[in-house]
Parts: sequence; C-alpha cells; structure tokens
Amino acid sequence: MRKRRLVITAAALAAGVGLIPGMAQAQPAAPGPHKATAPDVDPAAAEASGAEVFTSSEDRSVRTPIPGAKHQTAAAADSSPLSVRLHSWGTTAHGMFLYSTFTGVEGPLSVTISWGDGTTDTVTTTTERPLESQHSYAEVGHYTITVTATDPASNTQATNKVAVRTKGSDFTPHTPLRLLDTRNGTGVAKGKVPANWYTSVKVAGQGSIPDNATAVVLNLTVTNTTDSGHVIASGSGKPMPETSSVNYGPGQTVANLVIMPVGSDGRVNLDNIGWGPVDLIADVTGYFTPTASSGYKALSPTRFVDTREGKGAPKGQVAGQSSFGVQISGVGGVPKGATAVSLNVTVTNPREAGHLTVHPSGQATPTASNLNFTTGQTVANSVIVPIGPDGRIIIRNGSWQPTDVVIDVNGYYTPDSNAAYVPPLAIPTRHFDTRKDGKPLAARDYLPLLGQPGVEAYILNTTVTNTSGSGFLSVAPDPNSREEYDNGTATPPARPISSNLNWTTGKTVANLVQAPPAEGGMVAFWNQGWEDTDLIVDFFGHYGTD
Repeated sequence: MRKRRLVITAAALAAGVGLIPGMAQAQPAAPGPHKATAPDVDPAAAEASGAEVFTSSEDRSVRTPIPGAKHQTAAAADSSPLSVRLHSWGTTAHGMFLYSTFTGVEGPLSVTISWGDGTTDTVTTTTERPLESQHSYAEVGHYTITVTATDPASNTQATNKVAVRTKGSDFTPHTPLRLLDTRNGTGVAKGKVPANWYTSVKVAGQGSIPDNATAVVLNLTVTNTTDSGHVIASGSGKPMPETSSVNYGPGQTVANLVIMPVGSDGRVNLDNIGWGPVDLIADVTGYFTPTASSGYKALSPTRFVDTREGKGAPKGQVAGQSSFGVQISGVGGVPKGATAVSLNVTVTNPREAGHLTVHPSGQATPTASNLNFTTGQTVANSVIVPIGPDGRIIIRNGSWQPTDVVIDVNGYYTPDSNAAYVPPLAIPTRHFDTRKDGKPLAARDYLPLLGQPGVEAYILNTTVTNTSGSGFLSVAPDPNSREEYDNGTATPPARPISSNLNWTTGKTVANLVQAPPAEGGMVAFWNQGWEDTDLIVDFFGHYGTD
C-alpha cells in the first residue's frame, strides 16, 4: 500500500448529469453524460473528454484494383497514394461514431462502410474533409469496422479496418464471493488500511470473473474503525475522484454497494480518507463485460417483503441465525428468466447487532454480507443478487437475535433488456453537494435532477449529512419537464412512499441508488424527514438503451 494524491480534472467534473438546485430557484441544467458525441467533434477532442478512441493509421490501408477494372494491375494499385485513416469511439451504450480521413486523390470517392454486424452504408465523399458516420449496434460487444474507398479515376480502392468496442457493457451475475478482507488477509496482506492510504481489490480472474470485465458490483464494508472518515472506490490507473462510497464513524461497521469500472490491470482501488486505520471487506455479486448477456430493467419500487406486516414472509421478526426465502421471478413485474434482481434491503427494530446475507436459492450461505446493523438501528443498503434456479433468493439473519426485514425491488437484469451499463466519461463525479452548492434540502421538500432521454436508470451514490433529526430519503421519477422548471409551471410530483436510505440525528449515511427517470429524464430526491439535511449526489454511470 502507498499514499495517494487526490487529482481532479476540469474535464472530468464538467461531464455528467445536471442538477437543478431546488424547486423555487430552478435553473436550466447541463446535458447528461450519455448525450451522443457531436458529429463535428474530432478524435483529439473525444479522447480529451475521456472517450476510448480506437485508431487504424493510413499505413494499414490495403490498395487493390477495383474488381473487374480493366487496364489496372495489382502493382499499380498498390503504388497508388490513396489511403484511409480511421478513428472510432462509442457515443452511447450501443452507439458508435466513425471519423474517416482520406488522402492521396482529388476526385470524388465512393465509400462503403461495413459496421461488422452485417449492416453496410455507402456514401459519396471527397478528400477535402473527414467523413463522419454514426451507427447503433443491436448488441454490445466487439466489432470490426471495414471502410473501403473507391477512386473511379484510377480504378483503385483502398481498404482499412478498425477493431472497436461498444461503450455499453452487459451484466453477468456472480455467486456472492469475498474478494477482500484485510482482517484475515483475503486478497491482500493482512492488516488495516492506514489513514489516507489505499489498498486494491483484484477483480479480473477471480472466481468466474473474466479478464475482460469492464466493471464490477461490490458490497464494500468498513469495520474496526477508530475515527470518522470515508472510503473512495475507483478504477485502478485512474485519478482518484472527488466522490465517496462508504462513510463511517468511530466504532461503526458500515456497508454500501458500489458499481465501479475496473482498471486496465483488473483492479479496483479503495482509499481510506480518514483520521484512523480501518479494515475493509469487499464481496462481489456480479460484473459487466462487452459481451451480450443481461441488460437492466428498472421498476417502480415494489415492496416484496415486510415482516412487520407479514408481507412476503411470515409476520414477525426473523429469528437470529435463521433464513427465509422470497419468490422473485414471476412476481411484481419481475419476469421468469430474470438473472438477477436489484433490491433496497432495510433492517429495523433489531434486538442485537448483526448482519444480513442475501444470496441465490439452492446454495449454502456464502461467506459474504450485505447489510450490517446495531441494536435498535434502522439501516438500508442496496443489494444486487443473482436469482436462484427456482426464481427465489434467500435472506439470512446473521445476528443472534431477531430483527424485522423490509425488501423493495427496484429493478432486475434480463437477456431481454438492451439497457447496458455505461461508465462515467472519465471518472465518477460529484454532481451536487448542498453544503457547497446551495442551502440544505428542506424538510418534506425535494430537489429535481435533469438528465437526457435514452436512460433506463442512473447509478448514483446518495449521502445525507448534518442531520438534525431522524428521516429517510426517497428517490423517484419526476414527471415535470425542463421547460416547466424553466418557466415556473412545474408542480411537485406525488410524494413517494418507498425509502432509499434512513438516518438519525447527527449521522452521515450513504446508499447506492439505481434511479429510473421519468419520460423526460427527470428524477426527484425527497427529504422525508421533519428537519433540513444536507444532500450529496455522486454519479457512477447509467444504463443506456440507445
């Protein structure tokens, strides 16, 4: 482990969703992170913005006679100055931009573009300016684009190819597996992570995670704390972002879910930004690759389980050291064939400290956890878990005493959905912080977030701090439009009844939210408490359908 330095680039902070700073003073927001790259953007500008640019230089051009051409030899065609240079980069989950440059001739060219998925475009152009083309793939993945420029004046054609990868990645569930535990040396040398130092989690190649994993779902837990602080998760090889993933205080054990791009070395870094050393635990439940698998489908939060009422489980607290099953597939909008489910799991009224473990049915309880709690605490955490072969998941109470459990389903993964994961342009970014950007979020009030069409859900880490009472945060679609906020005609959306995180006086609490927007791209953050609180929103990507 070694000390790291905080580095934030202006470009990284500028790219992302826009937040309107409140109901009364609503202002137009910036465009969202998934907006397609403008057609007149050149490769250098695209690369500077954080896009991965795929290139094939002009010296890779292969020159041949036009098929059937008379009075043209292969040797003569090979000596032709005609050449093709290619740059390409992903613009959306499935979208690809191609920037083709032609040199060596003056007359018009006939250009054929084979996108590598069986589709072809043919256009006429000249060498005076680059040819700009866009395409959308039906499936995420790796493709080879072939561009052939034909010069009728010399009966010569030049062909070049560039291998590309879509910006979007599909999800594959993974049986819960512990990748890191500094308490016993799992995945790293045994010992706490010192203050303002970091450790890294090896992701690629672990369990059944392939080497080409682009992102990972991790449940991060911090424990054995002696002071306050937070943990920043980031892809290795990238600047450390100005975001947070887990907030902790002295003596706390706190967990939070993270969806994080994986570095080029297959690792994720975990920085302990605090005044004392901590132990860190990381459990994986899924990963993303540029290979067709499962896309995300958002649902309106639906309560599947509430043991206080006997909904979805026997009425009464879940006994210590016991488990119960929940039918997921074929219930509440989750279809049969779904591979994994996205949950918000809440523990309330626990009689003793403990933890919950959520796992697929049909297997033994893994050495992993999803949610940690103390006596009498109400605490929530996001969970993404594979669905068992019988369509069920299992919840185990790892405490020695009973507790109530509440489970809300907010989405699922299925091969039938084309909503693929798209990472931030450069690094995860902080998009709103009422401590710096305005006044606290008022009690019983909301803040709207403005995005763009084509988003199935935003992946956000929400944090409340400077709390002066108890309450909970709800994140829900906002049916208002940007124009309605601009002209002052927006009306408060219906107050949601589901919760995403719970807090008590003086606590700083975070939880990951996979937030589906309304048709116009809007999401609302509701303070459901009776006192004002500060709200922080960090952007970790989105699921794109276009």
